[in-house]
Amino acid sequence: MSREARFHPIIYVRGFAMRESEIENTIHTPYMGFNLGATRVRQGPGGELHTFIFESPVIRLMKDYGYRDIYRDGAVHEGDLPRKSLLIHRYYEDAEGRGRRPSIIEAADDLAAQILWLRERICGDDAAARAAFRVYLVAHSMGGLICRCLLQNQAVGEPEAKACVDKVFTYGTPHNGIDMAGFNVPRFLDVWDIDNFNRETMASYLDLRPREGRVNHLDGRFSPERFFCLVGTNHQDYGLARLAVGPMSDGLVKIDNAWVAGAPRVHAYLGHSGHFGMVNSETGYQNLVRFLFGDVRVTGRLEMEQLPLPPSVAAAREEGRTIEGGYHVECTVTPRRFPPIPLSERRTAHGSAIFRRYDELFHPERLGLDRARHPVLFSLYLDSAKITVKQGRTMLFVADIAVRSTEFQVDGRWFVNRRVPDENLFRDQVVVLATDSAEGWRLRYVLGDEEWGEGRGKAVSVDDDGQGYVPLRSRKGFQARLYLDVVDWQ
Repeated sequence: MSREARFHPIIYVRGFAMRESEIENTIHTPYMGFNLGATRVRQGPGGELHTFIFESPVIRLMKDYGYRDIYRDGAVHEGDLPRKSLLIHRYYEDAEGRGRRPSIIEAADDLAAQILWLRERICGDDAAARAAFRVYLVAHSMGGLICRCLLQNQAVGEPEAKACVDKVFTYGTPHNGIDMAGFNVPRFLDVWDIDNFNRETMASYLDLRPREGRVNHLDGRFSPERFFCLVGTNHQDYGLARLAVGPMSDGLVKIDNAWVAGAPRVHAYLGHSGHFGMVNSETGYQNLVRFLFGDVRVTGRLEMEQLPLPPSVAAAREEGRTIEGGYHVECTVTPRRFPPIPLSERRTAHGSAIFRRYDELFHPERLGLDRARHPVLFSLYLDSAKITVKQGRTMLFVADIAVRSTEFQVDGRWFVNRRVPDENLFRDQVVVLATDSAEGWRLRYVLGDEEWGEGRGKAVSVDDDGQGYVPLRSRKGFQARLYLDVVDWQ
């Protein structure tokens, strides 16, 4: 696919407005909040402070990729529109005409109409252009549920509108509902339509059957690999709701409720909204444009081979005592750019590290599992046109990986007399260089904690199945393989 062919019109779908005053504020803003940016202060080499400005996702799409909004002379333009058009789905505007808030289903029906309206303005009567017409949906919070309602509920929207949706990107969407104080919001709590986030209500408007009580799946109605979830992990910078929702959340949506089964997702230390929110962040924007316009997908999976125990815990096991413990895996992935922006960040301090028990990795049969649950560290998207070195087509990114154990229990009691808190079993920065060649993607790596990342690096190892991996080891006895899967995307 040519680079230009990746650019489809974008429809933004905003999130939930609780009070009437919030709806009114929403109606009276042209971009429904997607024009909000942020500033960050960074320290320079001399200790001086520099302000870095993120202008907003709407403005950056206009500046970086030539997108245009659909407004002309103070109104919605009713004439022909360019392919690179931005449309804001203003579903709350109809609240005044209806005399009430639109339901999720009504908002999804309206979204279908917006898609077909765009097709008319962009394609006109050109049959070939109409057949090839596609849109991207970009949604914040509840907006993602409106998109899912359109795609999953067969009674909502026209089939031709559903068929036009190429990809969906969601920021902080409660795909499995909202939990407060440990409980899903009740179905009877219909004031301000808060019951939209009750799982029974969601199953109804999404037209699906829950799986083990969860509703965060697409039920075969849309390809999960074309549905991206940005998961926020900063619960400290979002309103009073954070007090009821608690940690391991973005302040409103729990981390475990913010993803769709089978879909790519990244975790970022961002709040649900506000000055430290995910929509008005460089991290959110860089993930967005790489997923929509990028041409390479990289997946990293860590396959454990040996997980050593601290000497005192190992000695207790040798004595026949019962050992219980788990493991946290951290990974932050940053491509080469300035300023450096992590695309994915999973850390114990943020409540987003990957947790595994020993049996999940080495004895899955004891837990009734078909296979070991080796963790997928990241699934990210890159744009070869933006991350290159001077010669060739080489992309570089850094995966900062750490593996540590939780505290151990020995015979049911905490074992702390000789235990060093938060001791790493392994930690290193894996610098990955991926070069496009006639034979496919050629991978090399540098272990950055001991070597300069600017080096040429070593070729990855290859297993018996022809899969490339980076061998990871520590002097403590840790051994693992970081499998890297690099494929053309689009």
